[in-house]
Amino acid sequence: MKTGYNLIRLSFVVLIQIINAVIYHFTPYALNFNGIFADRGSVLFRIKVIPCRLTTVIFKCRNTPFLIGNSSVRKLVRCGLVAALYVVLCLALQPLSYGAVQVRVAEALCLLPVFGAEYILGVVLGCFLANLLGSTIVDVIFGTLATLLACLVTYRLRNIRFKGLALAASLPPVLFNAVIIGIEIAVMFPDPSSSAPIWLACITNGISVGIGELISCTVLGVLLVKIIESNTALSQIFGAE
Repeated sequence: MKTGYNLIRLSFVVLIQIINAVIYHFTPYALNFNGIFADRGSVLFRIKVIPCRLTTVIFKCRNTPFLIGNSSVRKLVRCGLVAALYVVLCLALQPLSYGAVQVRVAEALCLLPVFGAEYILGVVLGCFLANLLGSTIVDVIFGTLATLLACLVTYRLRNIRFKGLALAASLPPVLFNAVIIGIEIAVMFPDPSSSAPIWLACITNGISVGIGELISCTVLGVLLVKIIESNTALSQIFGAE
């Protein structure tokens, strides 16, 4: 329970840091955690995020990596980063991220469990927060459930490659979202102008959601995995223990 609370805290801290990076990119300054403008050369954050040993996380200005203490903390930081990135992508691309017809670009992150089980928690937490902030409680429940099941199966398929591509790992998000979200939309948010039977509405909504997931996961997600696996530095960042 304490770890989950710390992970949520960390995800919001990283979310603020991403916003800060945008401010820093376009202005000579960046906000520190107390809301006071700091010079570009200063450390943006030095926060004790998790109350345990070796937990001071230091975020410096761009092109300077954050420093963390040990493997478990490193994995926790990854979770926070992925969760925050998922939320930012959903809210920044809100017209594409919510509704019956959607291409949620953040779903490409569902393939990150290919690099480690810790990404399952990061993606699921990001989905939960994104739906909590931008959708309905129904989507918070069923959307998060679909993402959890998809990430678990994706992790199981992490070593399967087709011509060097993680195509098999990209299919669980497509299938689980098509089925679960397709039924959710048809049952909980029916089209009042349609006279189609409920089973047909489930199929049509499922196809619509599935197409969006194919673009996000099988195209963008597979490309993301390929880029990470092809780059030694990125492989060390995403896959190092």
